[in-house]
Amino acid sequence: MLLNLSVIAIGYLLGSIPSAYIMSKLRKGIDIRDVDTGNMGAGSVIRQVGLWEGIVVIIADVAKGAAAILIAQALGVSLFWVLGAGLAALLGHNFPVYVGFRGGQGMATIIGIFLILDPMAMAIVFAIMAVALLVTRQIFSTIAIAGPFLPLIVWLLGGSAILILYSLVIVVVSLSRNVYRLKEVKERIVRNKE
Repeated sequence: MLLNLSVIAIGYLLGSIPSAYIMSKLRKGIDIRDVDTGNMGAGSVIRQVGLWEGIVVIIADVAKGAAAILIAQALGVSLFWVLGAGLAALLGHNFPVYVGFRGGQGMATIIGIFLILDPMAMAIVFAIMAVALLVTRQIFSTIAIAGPFLPLIVWLLGGSAILILYSLVIVVVSLSRNVYRLKEVKERIVRNKE
C-alpha cells in the first residue's frame, strides 16, 4: 500500500513543478500568474516571455505527465495506481503545492500522460488540437473543442473500458478547471476596469 500511495505522491509532486512560473521568473523576473490571463502555462509564457521559453515550458509540462506514468509503471504498481499517478500529476499542475496552489490548465500534462498510455489516440487528439488552435487562437477554445474527442478516440481505437473511463474523467477535470479559469479571467478583467 505504501508503494501505491508513493506513486500518487510522486505524480502530484512532479505535476506541481511550476515550469511556467520558474521560466518567467528566470527570464523576465515576473510571476506569470500576475500578467496576461493569469494562467500558469506555456501560452502565457509565449506571449509574455518568448516563444522558445514557451516551448521549453510545453516540453517540461508534457514530461511531467509522462514521467508520472512511467515511474508508476517502472515501480510495478497495478493499472489503477498508474492511472492515479497520472491524475495526481494533472492535479499537481493545476494546484501546485510549491506556488500556493495557483497553477495552469494542464493540457500539456494530459498530452504527456496519454503519450504513454495511448500514444495513437493522443497523436490524433493532438492533431485536432493543432487545427483548433490555428482556427481559434485560444487555449480555452482548443481544449473545449479537442478534449471531448479523447475518450471517443480511445474507444474507437479499441482502448479498454478502464482507459476510456479514465480519459473521460481526465477530460471532465480539465474542462472543469478551464471553466473555472475562464471565470477567474472575466473577474480579473472586471476588477482591472474598476
